[in-house]
This record gives sequence, C-alpha cells and structure tokens, in this order.
Amino acid sequence: MGKRIVVAIDGPAGAGKSTIARRLADRLGFLYIDSGAMYRAVGLWALETNVALSDMHRLEQLAGEARIEFRNGVSTVLLNGRDVTEAIRKPEIAAAASQVAAVPAVRRALVNQQRAMSEKASVVMEGRDIGSVVFPAADVKIFLDAHEDSRTERRLKDLESAGQPATPEDVARELQERDHRDRTRAESPLMQAPDAVYVDTTGRLIDEVEEMLLKIVRERTSNGKELHRDGEVKE
Repeated sequence: MGKRIVVAIDGPAGAGKSTIARRLADRLGFLYIDSGAMYRAVGLWALETNVALSDMHRLEQLAGEARIEFRNGVSTVLLNGRDVTEAIRKPEIAAAASQVAAVPAVRRALVNQQRAMSEKASVVMEGRDIGSVVFPAADVKIFLDAHEDSRTERRLKDLESAGQPATPEDVARELQERDHRDRTRAESPLMQAPDAVYVDTTGRLIDEVEEMLLKIVRERTSNGKELHRDGEVKE
C-alpha cells in the first residue's frame, strides 16, 4: 500500500479556501475534511441536548463522544450516523459553533478526530492552523491569501447566495475584525507555516487557482512517481 497524503490549506476568511479545498479533494479523489462543519456539528448537538455553551466541561465531553464523518465526493456530514448537512447550516448553529470553537479542549478533541481520518485516507483540509498545528507534518502546505477587496467581494457573494445580503462596508469591517481575532488568539492563531507555499488568489478565476494547487500537490508528492486518485503514491 502506498503512502497516504495530507494537503493542508490555511489562510484568512474570504481567500477561497473552502471552495478550492473541496474542488482539489474531488479532483484528487481525496477526503475533504470540513473543520467548520465539525464545530457546527458539536454546536448542534449541544443545542439539541440543552448543554450550555458556557459549560466547557460538557462541551469537551460532547466533542470527545461525537462521531463525525465525511464521504468522498459528496458534501454530506454525518453526526453519530445522522445526516446533519442541512441542520448545521442554520444561522443559530453558526453562532453556537463560534463559541464551541473557542474552547481549547473541544479543539483538541476534534483535532484528534481529524488526525484519525488522515490515517485512513488521503485528505485535504483547510482552516487557519492546519499546517501549523493540526497537521504540522503535512506533505503539502499551502497558504491561500487575497487582497482585502477581493476577499470582501467573495464574502458578499457567499452571503447573497445564502440569502443574507450585506453591505460591502459591513463585510469589510467583519473581515478586518475576524483577521485580528484569528491572528492574535492565544490558541492556534492564524499563521503561515514556514514550509507553506504562498498563493495569492486576487484576480484569479477558481479554475486557475485549482490548477495551480493541483500542480503544487503533484510536484511535492509524486517525486516522479504516479499519483493515483485513491490518494496513494505508488512505489
């Protein structure tokens, strides 16, 4: 059996991480780990079981007991065998996830699950501390970035698609505040890993970015050998 591969994609909000990570995973035949969905799933479970979002001990227990699963090629999210794909996208769940993700013990529990997933399949995962904390030994590390105006425009389109219109000024302010929180938080701050490849997506079409990242992955993992869609480099 060949070596399993881990692709870690980090970067600020609005840089296009989620979209490109999904497409890259599909292109390579890898498992896409949606870290945000995992925190949402724990937040959903907490609300359903009337666990206070301030109860860090109970939240840690829920995160440790939660069985969160993803499937190759589909966006389905399973929580303890139940399809929660739609349920976790509700605004109140997003708000709960934000509080859940701030609990260090919850983060550690979910990181353990993410690492366990990578032992069973080649994975693509995006976030803010993937290459620096979650998978420090990842085979490929990419830091995806974009100019603030470009990130604001992308975020606006995402909100409009979700039926949540907003003004450019509000979105720009939200991104600035989020950047500050992400970069200055004590637990796993946003940073570019020293060995990560920096990719600026400003003004680039998603297809172009996908091809750029695909080339990076192939160059860093195949070493002249064939990279198969099952996620293995054949020796």
